[in-house]
Amino acid sequence: MKKQNIFYIVLSILTITLSIGGAYFVSGNKETKVKTVADYKNISIKDEGISAAVLKVYDSVVVVETYYKDKLYATGTGFVFREDDNYGYILTNAHVIEEGNNVKVKFTDGNTYEVETVGLDSYSDIAVLKISKDKILTVASLGSSKDLLVGDTTFAIGSPLDASTYSWTVTRGILSGKDRVVEVSGTSGSYIMNVMQTDAAINSGNSGGPLCNSNGEVIGITNMKLSSSNVEGIGFAIPIEVAIEYADNFISGKAIIRPYLGITMYDLGTYYGTKGVYIRSIEANSPAYNAGLRVGDVIVAINGTEVSSTAYLKYELYKHNVGDEVEITYKRDNKDSKVKVKLGSYDIRG
Repeated sequence: MKKQNIFYIVLSILTITLSIGGAYFVSGNKETKVKTVADYKNISIKDEGISAAVLKVYDSVVVVETYYKDKLYATGTGFVFREDDNYGYILTNAHVIEEGNNVKVKFTDGNTYEVETVGLDSYSDIAVLKISKDKILTVASLGSSKDLLVGDTTFAIGSPLDASTYSWTVTRGILSGKDRVVEVSGTSGSYIMNVMQTDAAINSGNSGGPLCNSNGEVIGITNMKLSSSNVEGIGFAIPIEVAIEYADNFISGKAIIRPYLGITMYDLGTYYGTKGVYIRSIEANSPAYNAGLRVGDVIVAINGTEVSSTAYLKYELYKHNVGDEVEITYKRDNKDSKVKVKLGSYDIRG
């Protein structure tokens, strides 16, 4: 255990004398009486907390119900973040709805409606739903995660655990950290996310709900937590700026294009206990194939940055744009080699 040092400061010009009536600080010829507990016992202290901020966003929050073959498959949270002349648009997490074939949302007035999925992306964990404008109650105000400082107040609204009992639960905390790099396991494999950390309680069912600042503005979308007997109060949220960038593409119908190599892969460490990404198959005439990579090669770095797993390979790869040239370090027959690869394009819509 790291030893902590305690510093004591002694002010020689200041002495303290005590009397029955309370404490007196004596400095020079001046005496200042300090109030005691007895002096304060009749004072009424009122703390209204963040109730006004909560009310500002509360009615924009919905319970998201995902159905598969007419049976309730999963529940989560979402919130109305935009409206136009015809529709209200709801942000939630992709993992809340991607395994279902029908989605409904429930508003704070008790009404439940079927909604249409505008778009979703598993890698960013963002999804957008739409509903007739006349069904929505209010639209959330959006803030800036960039303006938030570590230690600032945050609160989350969601439907943890049993949505029929705990819908629209409010939990309060602080921003515990920014730019956390977290590895996530999802339906499309492992990947890396850059997220904000909060100690506001985040539980199963909170996914897709708003994380707000003390002014009731949404600054993130809650999407996961660390769960362990050794962990308490570590939840995460996607910055609102990232979510809106994807949402804008979905609503406008713009394709989300990512760079690709043209390989399938698995983590070498899973099988051999060493670091690297094994190329299991490779597409003919793909960027990787044309650059000279082959099945059995083990990728260990991109532009000199180590990639110890498929999650980190994608994280480094997606920092680049389609058409960029990257340097890939790989092992073949226990020898290190390097090759330049011009990145191709992949449309997530298939």
